[in-house]
Amino acid sequence: MAGRLLLFGVLLMMAVGARAQVRGTVTDSLTLNPISFVQVYYEGTSIGTQTDDRGRYELPSPSGGKPAVLVFSSIGYGKKMVVVKPREVKRVNMKLSETAHALSEVMVKPRRERYSRKNNPAVELIRKVIANKKKADLRNHDWYSYYGYQKMTTSLDDVTPAMLDEGVFRQMPFLKEQVEMDSATKRMVLPVAMDETVTRYVWRRSPKAEKSIVLGQKSVGVNNLLSVGEGMTTIMESIFGQIDIYDEDIDLLEKRFISPIASTGAISFYKYYIMDTLKVESDSCIHLTFVPMNSQDFGFSGHLYIVKDSSYQVKMCRMTLPRKTGVNFVDEIDILQEYQQLPDGSWGMKTDDLRVNLSLVDMLQGVQVQRTTRYTGYSFAPLEASLFQSKLKEEVHADAQIQDQIFWDKHRPVPLTEKENGMKRFVDDIKRMSGYKYLIFAARALVENFIETGRGDQPSKFDIGPVNTMVSSNYIDGLRLRLSGKTTAALNPHLFFNGYAAYGFKDGKPKYKAEVEYSFAKKKRLPFEFPRRSVSLSHQYDVMSPSDKYLVTDKDNMFLSFKSNTVDQMSFMRKTILTFNYETVTNFSTRLELRHVNDRPVGKLAYIRHDGTGMNAVRDITTAEASVTFRYAPGETFVNSKQGRMAVNRNASVLSLTHTVGLKGLLGSDYNYQITELSLYKRFWLSSWGRINATLKGGVVWDKVPFPLLSFPATNQSYIIQLNHFHLINNMEFLNDRYASLDLTADLNGVLLNRIPLIKRLKWREVFGVNILYGSLSDKNNPAVCPFDEDLFLFPQRDGRVTSFAMDPDVPYIEYHVGVHNVFKILRVEYFRRLTYLNLPDVNKHGVRMSLQFKF
Repeated sequence: MAGRLLLFGVLLMMAVGARAQVRGTVTDSLTLNPISFVQVYYEGTSIGTQTDDRGRYELPSPSGGKPAVLVFSSIGYGKKMVVVKPREVKRVNMKLSETAHALSEVMVKPRRERYSRKNNPAVELIRKVIANKKKADLRNHDWYSYYGYQKMTTSLDDVTPAMLDEGVFRQMPFLKEQVEMDSATKRMVLPVAMDETVTRYVWRRSPKAEKSIVLGQKSVGVNNLLSVGEGMTTIMESIFGQIDIYDEDIDLLEKRFISPIASTGAISFYKYYIMDTLKVESDSCIHLTFVPMNSQDFGFSGHLYIVKDSSYQVKMCRMTLPRKTGVNFVDEIDILQEYQQLPDGSWGMKTDDLRVNLSLVDMLQGVQVQRTTRYTGYSFAPLEASLFQSKLKEEVHADAQIQDQIFWDKHRPVPLTEKENGMKRFVDDIKRMSGYKYLIFAARALVENFIETGRGDQPSKFDIGPVNTMVSSNYIDGLRLRLSGKTTAALNPHLFFNGYAAYGFKDGKPKYKAEVEYSFAKKKRLPFEFPRRSVSLSHQYDVMSPSDKYLVTDKDNMFLSFKSNTVDQMSFMRKTILTFNYETVTNFSTRLELRHVNDRPVGKLAYIRHDGTGMNAVRDITTAEASVTFRYAPGETFVNSKQGRMAVNRNASVLSLTHTVGLKGLLGSDYNYQITELSLYKRFWLSSWGRINATLKGGVVWDKVPFPLLSFPATNQSYIIQLNHFHLINNMEFLNDRYASLDLTADLNGVLLNRIPLIKRLKWREVFGVNILYGSLSDKNNPAVCPFDEDLFLFPQRDGRVTSFAMDPDVPYIEYHVGVHNVFKILRVEYFRRLTYLNLPDVNKHGVRMSLQFKF
């Protein structure tokens, strides 16, 4: 989510500034040739224009608050109309039919197609292609290596001279010098960012090993102005990265699509048609087309060119997404893959090109992302063992980012366009713009959630933020103001400071946190960059609710201030933590912590001990503990932002094991105890039908402890959906010393809703799941069983009623949730229902939660 939000934020900044316009091209429906002098106008108005010699037109979007009807009219052609919303930036490409053809189309109604896989020569051909897939696998060799060149260019799409003369673009006359024609779409584009990468791929059968070695890396453009250059490159690669139709599934736009030649599922998912036999380069090929059975499912439509011999090798593939596919923000997509026969008779990919035209917001300019990939230098000669000594799956050559022009001339098989070559000049022109520093200041605060203090080209040494924590509220603080900040590697690449000061207007008390971290490796910007190997010391005094420790976001995020229940049982925590982090390149990490915590209940939380003579309130408790956490997440990749390090996607499985030991007597600690917790996360893909995320957790408190040290579930009391949280359990409602929980969430990409008439037009996507908690409390930790044990506290109460309970080990807590996302393309809404423990006081049996969710 955070990675996508960063991407959308940067792309929005690129798109801002265009006047609301409607533009497009008018062509003949049969010949597809452009039609000149077509009258294009708004019905009932005098606002109109006519197409030029290329069939192009441009009009301002309708003003006022009502939609308008755009009319296309030309002598000899049938009139067509389309509805356009006010202030909408929209491209309307129209095909007009000659009058005679239009009449014929009205009179002749084709029969409904009856497609059958039985005795279908196209299906039989695909079966043979699938049966021969293994023969095309390069891993049939003992070794292989090859080189890959990738260029990814981001541009403003469909730019016109009139557009650059209006709005904020009028202040940037140099933009006109950056405009060029896109060779594929024949539209004018304005390149604003470009990334190039040269990679060597190596593989060995025995012992099995594979690796990609980045030899050259270059990034230029506006994304670097926002200090997110490398992060944007990683996100773009994840979303628009390399694909191969010989894979079973194709990962694109953070979704999974069934390949048209997948061994399982393709034949039942797609319809196939043989069109013709023709030459592709020197090979005689069978031309075959394919479309999804259901045009709204997540699948491709396109063309396969299959070599007409016993290899049944795909020579070329061209694919797009059907217009009815419910992929957000995508106007057009074009994929081209080409394969070549190698000297030994094997086949390898030669070309992997992708063009995606995005429309993020109707009122803003479209954005085009074009990835150009070429593969060369295939070799099956033995490889030196030194290439595989490191366990890193991807290595970056020490000189990758400083390669000279000779290197790029040698490894760049596709020349840069004139404007791509001039990208540095373009960025320099932006920097010289009047008001540039104020624009970048605002953009960075919006996209990165931090305010930089650097001036000019000097990097910021201290960042203020997160911005979204400056104002929040809770039961103890009331209105809470907080000022946070942290240093960057520009001050010191090894030593980092961060902290905050906060003040609550209700209790009138200041709160604070200060932390210093030393990184053993030199960092580019921030200490958490992978791999993290550091030692840190922090001290914090603040008010917290028990579930704050489970949050993946900052507890002071202003959006979490809106609660479904009043959280009035809180604690003042005074924490000192010494932490050692060590991450390996294989995504195995070790975290050692020494913690000293003073916990004083506040609000309606009280620690009460029955010592046999009466009830006594305990002012606070102190613990000193040591913990070790092992975490393994093979294949996990990250993007760094000022807000923290975020997983690019959640495809990697994650296994985590933590053991904590409490040390009584150390620095005034009150208790001895041991706690063990284990968690496992795994994503199950259902190909193009979505995915299921599963999280399994379990834990044991081995010793006798008072209830603040018992296990309680991660609960979410806000209206914002939180992953891996229970949404209808009250704060500290269940106290356990043994527990196991399961969180299952299925997102089916609209596979059900897309089959319901009328509903499918909304392009909503269903999501549902279940959260289950098993728990138990042993007698030694239950104050109801041992009421006079001085080591135990009575369970929390509110207004004389107990608010925390021991679970029945035979009765799990269960809540399910059903909902939809993709509402207005950005909103997720879910209904939660509690099924068990309904007789407990003050329970919420159901509730509605929502969140913003940016997905393609």
